[in-house]
Amino acid sequence: MNDDLNPTHDLAEQVLQLLQAAPEGLAEYALIQQLKERHSGHIPNLPLADKLVLFRTHFLLFNALYRLRDQLWQQRTHLLQISPLSIRLLPYQPGSAALSVRDELRDYYLDMRNLQDTDERDVERLLTSFWTRMQGGEEKQAALELFELSDERVIDLPRIKQRYRQMVSEHHPDRGGSTERLQSINLAMEILERYYR
Repeated sequence: MNDDLNPTHDLAEQVLQLLQAAPEGLAEYALIQQLKERHSGHIPNLPLADKLVLFRTHFLLFNALYRLRDQLWQQRTHLLQISPLSIRLLPYQPGSAALSVRDELRDYYLDMRNLQDTDERDVERLLTSFWTRMQGGEEKQAALELFELSDERVIDLPRIKQRYRQMVSEHHPDRGGSTERLQSINLAMEILERYYR
């Protein structure tokens, strides 16, 4: 059985095919890995350890996701939930409230100049800016979201440590994960240890 994605389909169509096969949704990293494994010609088949490769891969995927979200909304077939931790197709529900507010992330990812004009120094600045914002009061929530614990009622240090071990095992570079992702997990653990003792 050939699991390759149809090379004549654009990235948004390939993403739709993978999301339809995963009704519970996929994390961004899992979606990227599936695109690579199924030989999508639209995603660079390079290690995500390089920050610029990681940024470009992320950008291309999110460009496709926002184009797909717009298309599905116009066709009135699905809503597309987009976040790095959960990309998921939901049933279409009529209404316009969600689309009436300007979506700055959508605007950013649909402007291909942001991909073309971003170099390695820019990526470094983006990462530094992100972590600076997180340390300004949002760091705990961001760390909980990274660990997928933000919706749990009872959160304590043993539960955080359990989730940390699971994520390190899942995202370790020796098992196909990226060094950057592992560094983010370690930083999130350091942050949470300051709040939970």
